[in-house]
Amino acid sequence: MKRHAAWLLLAVVLGSPAPVAAHQFAPALLSLEEVSASDIEVSWKQPIVRVQGSQLRPVLPIACTGVGAPAVRKEGTGMRATWRLRCPEGLAGKTVGVEGIASSQADVLLRITLRDGRQLRQVLTAKAPSFEVRAGSGRLGVLRDYATLGVEHILTGWDHLLFVLGLVLLVGWGSRLLWTVTAFTLGHSVTLGLASLGLVTVPQAPMEAAIALSIYVLAVELTRRREGQRTFTQRAPWLVASGFGLLHGLGFAGALSEVGLPPAEIPLSLFSFNAGIELGQLVFISAVLLLTAALRRLPITWPKGATAAPAYAIGILAAFWFFERVAGL
Repeated sequence: MKRHAAWLLLAVVLGSPAPVAAHQFAPALLSLEEVSASDIEVSWKQPIVRVQGSQLRPVLPIACTGVGAPAVRKEGTGMRATWRLRCPEGLAGKTVGVEGIASSQADVLLRITLRDGRQLRQVLTAKAPSFEVRAGSGRLGVLRDYATLGVEHILTGWDHLLFVLGLVLLVGWGSRLLWTVTAFTLGHSVTLGLASLGLVTVPQAPMEAAIALSIYVLAVELTRRREGQRTFTQRAPWLVASGFGLLHGLGFAGALSEVGLPPAEIPLSLFSFNAGIELGQLVFISAVLLLTAALRRLPITWPKGATAAPAYAIGILAAFWFFERVAGL
């Protein structure tokens, strides 16, 4: 009885037109997430105020059935309904859509999260009100998706980039840079693999603080180098880079855990993600070297203390991150 009442409430609330007002063209959001081989969490949100007489209604696969009572609540300027579906064999190969888009004059954002880690997004319009979930993108698709994820992660991870920049400034050009960056790569590849496979479990928050501290240590090494001191890090940068690489790999694993690994393609997805990180890292180093070469060609007499600025800037930023992350523990 409660279940039927809840479904009735869902129909009444979501089907009742409201007066025309400024938010009538706000998009609706339909989100589906596979939480097991057959269970799907559905979230359907649409604005309370919309074109009079319009009715938006999700059209879910006919093979799926609702489980339990839906929950409906007001959320900002919209109403959100959540419920669970039981879909034999999941969403792969099935079609999802929304009715009433044309009369509502509002598009619908469709977001689907699959168990293999893929996240699909589609804008449903009056001309294209439905979307077919592809059965799978194949090994090539896994390779592409996770490599892209790795590139995006490193190129938007300012702390990791700052550490790589510190390595470049510390060892300069040539074979020392090659061996140092390779050692850093080997280090973070080891812990990324171990953590992603669940063989090593480390709390993410303290690890992020430790990563910030590693950048600060590198900044201190840069100031010592400028003062003419010959420290262990300068004598064996590859060894220090590999050690800190172990730390940064745990940070990479945290990002990967957010999307998960497809159960059938764990080695390939792990390799692709790591390869994407390396590709992004090489792009960043190339950009730094090109920028350095360009600056050297400029007919500018730099102030005497200008060469110290990068080390202090890196140190200040790393210290800020460290205290910020420690405060958040």
